[in-house]
Amino acid sequence: MAHSEVKTLSTVITLQFIGVLFFSPFSRCQNILVFQPSFVTTTGPVISAFLLGKSSDVSLNLRTVSPSNTTGSIGSPSCVPEATQWGLTREHLGKNTIRVQLKLNQSLRLCSENDTNSDCCPRPLCMLETLQMSACVNGTARASLLIQVKIHARLVPANNGFGNKTVIPNQVYEPLGTCPCDLTFRVCDVRCCCDKDCSDEDLKLFVSQCLPGPFGGQVSPVPDYQCSVQSSQNSPDWFPFLCVDSPPENNPYLGLFYQGATIASRPGPSFQIPDLPTPVPVNVLIQGSPIFKFDDKFFTIPQKALGQCVNNAPVAFLENFDIKCGTLLHSCPTGVPLQTSQTDLSITLKNGEGGDVVVEVIDEVATDLSSFIYESNSPSSSVQKVVCENVTLVLDYKFYWKENVMTGVTLTRTVGSITFSENAMLTTRYAAVFLNGEFNGEPNSGNPGYQVGRPVIAGIINTSDNNTGFMERTSVNIWKPVSDGLCSTAEKKQVLFGVNSTSGCVLPVSQQNLTQCALLRETVVTLQTALITAEYVAKIGNPDNLTMTDWVNIRFDTVNSSTAFEETSGSCDGIPAHQHIQIWSVITGTAKGMPQREIQGVQVSHDLSTWAPDCGGGEVSACSDPMETWMFSVTSSVTFIDIPIKTRPPTTRFQINFTEYDCNRNDVCWPELAFPVTKYYTGEPYHLALAKGMILVFFFITASILGTPWRQIRQAWSSAAL
Repeated sequence: MAHSEVKTLSTVITLQFIGVLFFSPFSRCQNILVFQPSFVTTTGPVISAFLLGKSSDVSLNLRTVSPSNTTGSIGSPSCVPEATQWGLTREHLGKNTIRVQLKLNQSLRLCSENDTNSDCCPRPLCMLETLQMSACVNGTARASLLIQVKIHARLVPANNGFGNKTVIPNQVYEPLGTCPCDLTFRVCDVRCCCDKDCSDEDLKLFVSQCLPGPFGGQVSPVPDYQCSVQSSQNSPDWFPFLCVDSPPENNPYLGLFYQGATIASRPGPSFQIPDLPTPVPVNVLIQGSPIFKFDDKFFTIPQKALGQCVNNAPVAFLENFDIKCGTLLHSCPTGVPLQTSQTDLSITLKNGEGGDVVVEVIDEVATDLSSFIYESNSPSSSVQKVVCENVTLVLDYKFYWKENVMTGVTLTRTVGSITFSENAMLTTRYAAVFLNGEFNGEPNSGNPGYQVGRPVIAGIINTSDNNTGFMERTSVNIWKPVSDGLCSTAEKKQVLFGVNSTSGCVLPVSQQNLTQCALLRETVVTLQTALITAEYVAKIGNPDNLTMTDWVNIRFDTVNSSTAFEETSGSCDGIPAHQHIQIWSVITGTAKGMPQREIQGVQVSHDLSTWAPDCGGGEVSACSDPMETWMFSVTSSVTFIDIPIKTRPPTTRFQINFTEYDCNRNDVCWPELAFPVTKYYTGEPYHLALAKGMILVFFFITASILGTPWRQIRQAWSSAAL
């Protein structure tokens, strides 16, 4: 990164930090306009600043200024716009904050000789000027920003790194010190007989006094152990039985002074800038490979990357996603993906076997827009409302596939007309799911074991149409609060395998509700029960809907709302405010090196709480008002528990207590008495140690029989016999 770019980046980060610090104080003073900071010095092509205050009818003007020759001052701000080389953009960060950004519309490349292109820098100091930005209201300047610009041209190679390069020979194949005594360039070194700069006349002067040995470029004398240098007169006593017969070229300096042919080296790493190839469409679709349109371009759908929404993200084969993106609206959107047409969406894709498949678009109109549009402040009747028609709210793709081929693609597009005043947050949804089969498949969560991060598959037995034992798939959910966090507007999110999670929503309860505890308990039970409507959970990630052995019952700890609880004035006991899901899983094996996880059991339990109004601090009047409301939390959580695998049988009582022959737990180790022939000796293989030990025993017995004690015994025996 260039030095100017580093300074510009630090300037932008500093300005953003300053803008956050000054946001709160100036948000209260809406009639005051001020730039933060009021003076900027930059060495890069991008400048950022913040305008704080009421900015609904503010216009921004930019001009180039210079100090006066007499007074040295810049002069008062002006609301008359001037043409500059800078592009001005503005972004509303809040009701009273505008982020202003300037970007230089000129290349920072240094002009070459005879360059006719004006979009370059004629001098290394490309730009040195002072800018003044004015914030005007009704033609009157309310705030100004001075910018001192000093930008140098960027020095880059004209050929972008594709020119000639210095080739360093691979010294494994090239001769190195051909003449070590050649110390002076283009001068004959005295006594250096291998110096190529020495003429024949020069060599005659010191040919008999050449530097000996390798430093003179001469091979060392033939050693005495060579058979060719020995003679019969002065040969040592070991000659010729121990002499070496080898050619004279075979010497220790062969690699340093070998003058033979060299081997051409293979191409090594290069520092050239490689050409970035265009995407090559794949012939066969595999999991994770991108999907291409018929014109060999990536097929893209808005997705999330590093927590941010990306409008042009390639779609990967067999990779499901379901995301939501938030967009701050100041006016009606005009481009994709918020404004789409039938032609833009009904495109042709490559199916993976040389054919094509066309996206079939189905349009739906949203009537309830409460989950899509959100305004932080209640709109006032005096504020003019903005109406945007046919805004794309949901893009829901379904890809049908079989083996490595896509058989069809359907898109359900949901549009609606939104109404908002001033700034509003628009939430849009984008989803893609890959269904196996000819338009009749269902997404799985593993093959066969569950994959971490995939949804837990649940089911309900469908007994309609005499289909006894047919499992209809559903899901296990927990709370997903949105917008205001109330339980009435909260959504549900699926439980993902191996991901522990806790979430909840808030329920407004009045003083009058706290006098009807049975009804309140029933309301909370209804809310919690709606999260899990399933009766079974699939053991594996690809269960069969007709095989009951692939499913396990969900055990519910039922909550009886009619149970008698102690009634107290103004509070309710036994509220099932927290629902906890426990899922036990175990690793049953591996497939291609990947562990296969199965669900062994599921339990749903509830924690009971006592809800009572908070009348602390002496505010007793709030508790006497029957319509006063308080917010109580209704939560849900899921916990995954791994069942450990028993790899060996449990230790018996004898193995635990009997340590006499345990060499690791006892100071006396009897098995080490015959150390070389036991398993404790690991110096060599056991069969070799056993053989050597038996040989030692044989020699000991032989020596004992033939030794002095046995001879004396035989002599005494012979004497007694006589």
